[in-house]
Amino acid sequence: MTSPFALAAAHLSKRHLLAIAFAIALIVVASLGPAQSVMSSKAERVSAAKPTIVLVHGAWADASSWTRVIQRLHADGYQVRALANPLRTLSGDAAYVRGFLETVPGPVILVAHSYGGAVITNAATGLPNVRALVYINAFAPDEGEDATSLAGPDSALSVPDPTSVFDLVPPTLPPTATTDLYLKRSTVFKSFATGLSAKEKAVVWATQRGAAIGALGEPSGVPAWKTTPSWYLLGLEDLIIPRSVQKAMAVRAGSTIVKYGAGHLGLMTAPGTVARVIERAAAASVH
Repeated sequence: MTSPFALAAAHLSKRHLLAIAFAIALIVVASLGPAQSVMSSKAERVSAAKPTIVLVHGAWADASSWTRVIQRLHADGYQVRALANPLRTLSGDAAYVRGFLETVPGPVILVAHSYGGAVITNAATGLPNVRALVYINAFAPDEGEDATSLAGPDSALSVPDPTSVFDLVPPTLPPTATTDLYLKRSTVFKSFATGLSAKEKAVVWATQRGAAIGALGEPSGVPAWKTTPSWYLLGLEDLIIPRSVQKAMAVRAGSTIVKYGAGHLGLMTAPGTVARVIERAAAASVH
């Protein structure tokens, strides 16, 4: 036997049915609106009470290298911005980051990995909204120093023949300051991306951004760490910036040092540890 509801529906036009469905949807949205608004306002208040975390990647990477760290910071209520480091010249890269920092309202915790450390060391000098610097397996140069020299002879990238670890673009020799360096696949797998799976290493190699030779060899300016509190997460298994080099830079900068058993890409292999150190720096900056 056909139900009364089925008979009534049969007499309704398609247009009428759509109108009814739309009305029901409006009622549902209206009923959820206040609760969602309260939740959104609460999240915004929590986020507003915390400093913004600004992340700067290093050479042969992009902002996506921070993805696993960002997810954890977001879960803890932090506003996060991950910048695209140009990787052209140290002074130019620092000016680019500084320009962005000047647009961020409120306090900032400035975090960097690898070559990005040299960039934030220059970008944050004299900026009052930058409350702390956080170095993750990163360069923290003093005035006049450059990343290539700081890496030292024990770095996996310090070899007699650079073409054995790098691909040059363009491939003409001798290279110039604007020549881009790309890591060879073997370098990524053996030294740069230790701790990641073979599939993850292949992605790192495939997606790397070239870094200009000039950027890695340009002398640093007056360092921000002389006037801004700093934290240093030291990778004990890093083959790119040896741990002895990291420790020397961190001690000189007066950084709060935290050690962890990670290679150069600790931000990808140990994102929980990285996020916790950033959050400790953030908490200390508001007291």
